[in-house]
Amino acid sequence: MSLAYLNGEFLPLAAARVPVLDRGFLFGDGVYEVIPAYGGHPFRLDHHLERLAGSLAGIRMRPPLTAAEWQAIFRRLLQDHAGEDRSIYLQVTRGVGERRDHGYDDRLVPTVFAMTSPIHPPDPALGKTGVRAITRHDIRWTRCDIKAITLLANLLLRQEALDAGAAEAILLRDGLATEGAASNLFVVREGVLLTPPKGPRLLPGITRDLVLELAVANDLPCREEDITESALRQADEIWITSSTREILPVTELDGVIVGDGRPGPLYHRLHGLYQDYKRRWVAAQPAAS
Repeated sequence: MSLAYLNGEFLPLAAARVPVLDRGFLFGDGVYEVIPAYGGHPFRLDHHLERLAGSLAGIRMRPPLTAAEWQAIFRRLLQDHAGEDRSIYLQVTRGVGERRDHGYDDRLVPTVFAMTSPIHPPDPALGKTGVRAITRHDIRWTRCDIKAITLLANLLLRQEALDAGAAEAILLRDGLATEGAASNLFVVREGVLLTPPKGPRLLPGITRDLVLELAVANDLPCREEDITESALRQADEIWITSSTREILPVTELDGVIVGDGRPGPLYHRLHGLYQDYKRRWVAAQPAAS
């Protein structure tokens, strides 16, 4: 049985219901987070909750729960899946109004929902072959730093990639590559790892930040800077990152081979460092009581 949390109650996922006047259902008025949990322990939880607080502030909402309350919810949701790697999905909407109205009352009670799903890691073979990607014009709104549940543009762009036999759509806006439809972007040029700087054009990715931390800690040249479309197309390596897909090398972009058509040396170095970090982190977690 898959268990969910909804507004203070734990119940079977199939039994979870929200009213049709919930503003998340009517307007996409809410935010969310996706947190990997390895061996029953949420990974980089403080970073995810900090980003959640930033998203809530961006839509003028206060956090509905404390960090300790979130942790208690996650422990219960993970309890029946001891030792498994799971993905935690949490969502906060502005709540249920009396009628459909674009304006809202600050006294609304937020709708808080959470569930877990199995993590399906990328095929290890992709570390040898890489994935295909396409480029598309970034049709999203101008506050992509808010992890909002209004994802229609993202899903249409991602579906275009899937329809083209690609794993991701890398987005272009005003001559710059910003991120993927559901991922952050890295490129390698002349041995230097580059990623676009944080700002309203892209989501402040938790995996993105960890990759940069690992690069700095291991004296690998890296910096945050704008990536032009031409720099993207001339890159020696291209990667996409996310919490559940971790680091994926892109070896073909718009039908053109990236580098020599194989995942590059810096990808292999960072991928190894990432996996080592994760293993050490899991080993350091307390045993389930």
